[in-house]
Amino acid sequence: MSNNKVSTSIEGKADLSHAVDKIRVFAPATVANMICGFDILGFAVDHPGDEVKMYKVPTPGVRIRSIEGDDGRLPLDADKNTVSACVKMLLRDLGILDHIGIEIELIKHMPIGSGLGSSSASTVAGLFAINALLGFPLTKDELMPYCVEGERLACGHGHADNVAPALMGGVTLIRGQEDLDVIKLPVPPKLYAGIVFPQVDVPTREARQLIKDKVLLKDAVVQWGNIAGLIAGLFQHDYELIGRSMHDVLIEPTRAILIPEFYEMKRIALENGALSFGISGSGPSVVAITKGEEIARIVTEKIKAHLSARDIESYQYVSNVNVEGPKVLPFND
Repeated sequence: MSNNKVSTSIEGKADLSHAVDKIRVFAPATVANMICGFDILGFAVDHPGDEVKMYKVPTPGVRIRSIEGDDGRLPLDADKNTVSACVKMLLRDLGILDHIGIEIELIKHMPIGSGLGSSSASTVAGLFAINALLGFPLTKDELMPYCVEGERLACGHGHADNVAPALMGGVTLIRGQEDLDVIKLPVPPKLYAGIVFPQVDVPTREARQLIKDKVLLKDAVVQWGNIAGLIAGLFQHDYELIGRSMHDVLIEPTRAILIPEFYEMKRIALENGALSFGISGSGPSVVAITKGEEIARIVTEKIKAHLSARDIESYQYVSNVNVEGPKVLPFND
């Protein structure tokens, strides 16, 4: 990211006098799109998420010590892994890449390819960790473009709908993609997510390729109204408005084809009190938005039972909206 506005703006900000020798950071999973806001809306959850342990060492360079929980799917090469590659970019732009040694342990607590922002949680954890290790020289706004670059490395498309809520916490709106403009939105206190991850494979790139390049104006108008209604509902803490606004007429009809039992899961969720139901990110995870934790638990258990009866294994997560984003954890070793 050298020679751009971001690298210029952070020059001279590294001050190792406030640095620590090691840090442990958790970054949350996210529900991108928030059903009706393709590529512009998303929110963070309390769990699952990913964890990074980062150590300052005498030998200059950035290295990965180990990766846990990935079943050997992620590269240990520091130039190919999104966590270490983004840390290197940041250190290069700070002008200290050749003067500091960093070693990284990545612990994956969430499934890869789940539609829950697995790559973004890892990248955000790594960038938040290096910033903390250096004594927090950068703001979250200054970290954001590096997080987006991590998404570009991971899936070929540098979008912020996962990394923005993972880094900022809460619900985020991406008003502008080119000249990145991220806005935090209010979070009603009883807003919960019941997430189900069916054990089926829906690669992000393939899911994006199914999306049409052009849409009908009448469908676009419906979608604009839903997005505006959702944002109004968040500001007003109007759960009913949130529920009737979170409907997707553009992306869901295509992506739902890739997710077995999608419409039956949606029926179960809505009949059991969910405000709305849809696909998390590119899937295959699905999410029921509810008012309160109890309904979220009931919905996820009923969907789990439905999938089990059809020999489809699944993971379930129930969480309120994580308004904090990444956080420093105590070391447990």
